[in-house]
Amino acid sequence: MAVRHFEGLGAFETDCADVHTSMATRPADFVLVDVRSQASFELGHIGGAVHLPHGSLTEDALAVYADDTLFVVYCAGPHCNAADQAALRLARLGRPVKKMIGGVQGWTDEGYDLASLLAAPC
Repeated sequence: MAVRHFEGLGAFETDCADVHTSMATRPADFVLVDVRSQASFELGHIGGAVHLPHGSLTEDALAVYADDTLFVVYCAGPHCNAADQAALRLARLGRPVKKMIGGVQGWTDEGYDLASLLAAPC
């Protein structure tokens, strides 16, 4: 039973290091989606991520992506369940999805930089 459980996690989860390596070494074969609020996204997000808050994940919002596009979703971190909500919503829409465990907290814990939409002070 434990084998099936952990095989299942591997099929539907990825980690920050794997996402970072994929994005740094080749064109990503997934769309990285930040599902947090607009304010959180503007303060700092993973470069290359698109911003689609989990509540806005609808067929209309996803229409620009092919049906077989893999979405990798992330939120703030282990204390946040927005990535789980987004993954469930995408799965219910029949879209391939994985959750990036650790979220922004895991990303920065690994030493990776965040991009910001806010101007740096002069």
